[in-house]
This record gives sequence, structure tokens and C-alpha cells, in this order.
Amino acid sequence: MSKVLQAHIVLFVVGAFYAINYIVAKDIMPTYIGPSGFIFYRVFIATILFWIVHRFISKEKIQREDYPRFIQCALFGVAMNQLFFFNGLNLTTAINASVIMTSNPILVLLASAVILKERITPAKTIGVTMGVVGAVLLIVLPVILGMSSMDWKQGDSLGDFMIFVNALSYGLYLISVKPLMAKYEAMTVIKWVFLFGCVMVLPFGYSQALVVDWTAMPTEILLGFAYVIICVTFLVYFLNVFAMKTVSPSVVSAYIYLQPVLAGALSIGLGKEKLHWIQILAAALIFGGVYLVSIRKSPLANND
Repeated sequence: MSKVLQAHIVLFVVGAFYAINYIVAKDIMPTYIGPSGFIFYRVFIATILFWIVHRFISKEKIQREDYPRFIQCALFGVAMNQLFFFNGLNLTTAINASVIMTSNPILVLLASAVILKERITPAKTIGVTMGVVGAVLLIVLPVILGMSSMDWKQGDSLGDFMIFVNALSYGLYLISVKPLMAKYEAMTVIKWVFLFGCVMVLPFGYSQALVVDWTAMPTEILLGFAYVIICVTFLVYFLNVFAMKTVSPSVVSAYIYLQPVLAGALSIGLGKEKLHWIQILAAALIFGGVYLVSIRKSPLANND
């Protein structure tokens, strides 16, 4: 088996891990643990794991003048990204969340144009417009039409908006972390970003984390919790690093488009959700927009 094929298999597994996460996390929240408390445990445990692994594989230290950028990356890449995602997913549906997340490459393009002064071509402009229209359609149209829960399984527009903010914050993180990734080893960057992020998450998730009744959790819920921590937070990072040794970051980012397909298929297959024409239309607009944006796109577009 060639290294390129191995990389694509790994990336498919990563996409599947993320897609399953939409279903697993919703089964845990908010019955057994609040979304902010869930993030506290996720970030805290992952931080410990990253620091332990880094101790064995690297002795690299960071320079004091880079602390502000590490803190900025922690804000966008861990605190805002994770808190808005889990709180949004707690309110909205897995299909909506996964579709909105595909707007990430579009948001990265916009952030690159504003911060890095990268040129936006006419095709990318059309793509951005299509993506924004698709995301707004998914969030606003059900409210305008006054659709009932019988017609549309919907958390509320706030949940969809939170997922959108999550995608935006991750886009800003990708722009912010670029200089650090060029200067330090990837594990060095991620361990410090998670450490600062853990401090930021603490005030928001501490109270929910304290009231968790672990003895009341069924075995399948505990396994789901472990899955999110180990597979979606820790293992996925190593798999992405393995893949990027062979393929470019832009190829890695392309696998984000598997998430709505796999998450939607799982939700529908398990009878948790039904597919609606609004979701199909919004997905078509976002996918079409992402395709136009992805033409010779920046390698920054990657997934959380």
C-alpha cells in the first residue's frame, strides 16, 4: 500500500471520527453533562495528554515574545471554538451543525483577505456569497416560515449561529497559528495552545463539571465521553499529522466535506433526524461555494 493511499485512508477515518462526534456528543448533552462542562473535561484531559507526549518526544521551548500569539490562538482555536461548538450542538441538530461547519474554508478565505491581504478572485467572491447564503438560509428560513417541530427538527437559530461563530473562530485560529507552526514543532504549538485554552475554559465550564454524576452515567455514555476525548480530540491530531507527512494541508482540509455526508447519513440511519429540503438546498449552496473557494485555495483551510 502506497503512502499516499495510507494518508487518504487515515483522513477518511478522521472525517468519520468527526462525523460520529456530532451524534455521540448530542447523546451525552445536556442529560448527563452540560456542554461547557463537557468542554472543560475535553480540554483539560487533552492538555495533560499533549504535555505527557511532548515530554517524551521533544525538548523544544517557546520564546517569551510569542506568548501573546499563543494566547490569541488559544482564544480562537480552543476556548471560543470549542465552547461555541458544543453549546451550539446542544441546541441544534447534527445535520445543521455539520453543514454549517463546511463554511470554514470560506471563512478562512475571508480572514486571509482581511488579515493577510490575500487576493480574492471573482470565482472566490461568488463562492463566498453562495456559502453565506446557504448558512443564513439554514439558520433563518425555518424561523421566517414558522415551521413547526413536526416539519423541521430544529433546536433554534441561536444554536446554528453558535456553530457559525465556532467555524469563524477556527478560521481566525488558522490565520493566527500560521507563524507559530512555521517557527515551532507542531506538538509544541498544540500543547501550549491547549494549556492557555484550558485556563480560558475553566471559568465557563468549572461549575457544570463539578455537578456531573459519574455514577449515574450508563456504560455507553461513559464510552461516548471517552470517545470524544481520545478519538476526536487527541487521536485525530496525530492522524492529521501523519497524513500531512505525505499530502498537503489543502488535501487534509478537503476531508471536512465528508462530515455533513457522514453525520447526516448516521443521524438518518439511526432514526434521530429526517432530511429536509432546506438542508439539501443549504448544503448545495455551501458545497458549491466551497468548491469555488477551493480553486487554488490557501492551505490554511483545515478543520477543528
